[in-house]
Amino acid sequence: MENWNITADFILLGLFNHTGAHRFLFVLVLIIAFTSLVGNTLMLFLILLDPRLHRPMYFLLSQLSLMDLMLISTIVPKMAVDYLTEKKLISPAGCGFQIFFFITLGGGECFLLAAMSYDRYVAVCHPLRYPVLMSWKLCLSMILGSWFLGTADGLMQAAATLNFSFCRTHEIDHFFCEAPTLVRLACADTSVFEYVMYICCVLMLLIPIFLILISYCLILAAVLQMHSNEARKKAFATCSSHLSVVGLFFGAGNFTYMRPKSYRSANYNKVVSVYYTIFTPVLNPLIYSLRNSEVKGALRKCMD
Repeated sequence: MENWNITADFILLGLFNHTGAHRFLFVLVLIIAFTSLVGNTLMLFLILLDPRLHRPMYFLLSQLSLMDLMLISTIVPKMAVDYLTEKKLISPAGCGFQIFFFITLGGGECFLLAAMSYDRYVAVCHPLRYPVLMSWKLCLSMILGSWFLGTADGLMQAAATLNFSFCRTHEIDHFFCEAPTLVRLACADTSVFEYVMYICCVLMLLIPIFLILISYCLILAAVLQMHSNEARKKAFATCSSHLSVVGLFFGAGNFTYMRPKSYRSANYNKVVSVYYTIFTPVLNPLIYSLRNSEVKGALRKCMD
């Protein structure tokens, strides 16, 4: 099969067709995406403007909202324009940018959630030493480390994916450029790259999960030693929001990347991708605003 020029565009087949049911689903996805943009933007502004939220925990949360904002902005506008105009072309550069930002933000969020679990461990197990064990310097270091690790993985996978020669069949059966989907169009043998890519994805999931499990095992041990029911309730309330977000994010990630390839299909990939690129970002600010009294207090103060 002949190679096609690297400057030629890819064709994104998209998520929806133009039936009545799919039009309804398209509008629903846009509403959810808009709600996510509003919710995460509001969370960022609340953390920025309210002095009571100027603490490491909320600075970490602000980075989670920023990553979710960027993820939605990377995927949904292009998908919406393609559907409305029926022009489904995307340039190699545009495809590379989507791959880069998707992996950077997904990988960065994995390590950011691990950092947030350490913050919860210090808050529950060593509350009096919190300013020392969770200093602003350490908080900034963890945030920069999360962004750096995500960016390094994103750069590597985007550059390696676009380095392949692609064949005439350049239709991507997805609604955005994702490295595993794009690699299937390559003319060359990609088995080694796919294996390395799989190992990277597994490590980006398992290392943070391992760190999160350690933190919560220590938290659980500390909670079981508490004699006061009130103290236990407060400890569980402190951790419940973060645990909910961890479950949503890593549940989708493990289901996507650690499932055997033989069990995957194009429609399966699209449905799961919608979950972690559109639905999860809208749930994060809702979870933290509904379960966190300080965020609710900042919101009421802002609305007064």
